[in-house]
Amino acid sequence: MSAEQPTPTDDGHHVVIDGRKWRATDPSIPESFRQELVDELMAARRAVKAGESDARARVNDAKTALGERGHPWWEEAVGSGFDDRIAAAIRALTRKRAESSICPSDVARTIGGDSWRARMDDVRRVTGELADRGDVVVTQKGEPVRLADVKGPVRIRRAPQ
Repeated sequence: MSAEQPTPTDDGHHVVIDGRKWRATDPSIPESFRQELVDELMAARRAVKAGESDARARVNDAKTALGERGHPWWEEAVGSGFDDRIAAAIRALTRKRAESSICPSDVARTIGGDSWRARMDDVRRVTGELADRGDVVVTQKGEPVRLADVKGPVRIRRAPQ
């Protein structure tokens, strides 16, 4: 592995590492969430080496949540491509915090930059879809709820395996 530091392209959308161009991480992700996603990415890469069955999906989720895959973070965030990033961020953050839960605003801040509040409806919608599929559990005051049936603050946690 090279100790060479990544060189950003002039537009900042990519970095060059060992002569190869890679998509850069979305710079609008707050540092604490970026670090959680990087930690999950590194754990997922270790799981790939260990041959775990879900490891490649975990890598994809972390890279998508970081903006390194999927819909380009520098383009307008619309459509199903952006929903994929929301879902990936939910899955990656809930894996990272396996023993606790996340707030929908954590996801919105991760994918929404300075306009994260405008992303809350999208995050709640995608969370509801993931919950309906059994991928996550939505809780309110510690009790599982159906997102469409409640108002107010909720938490998201991984569904039991």
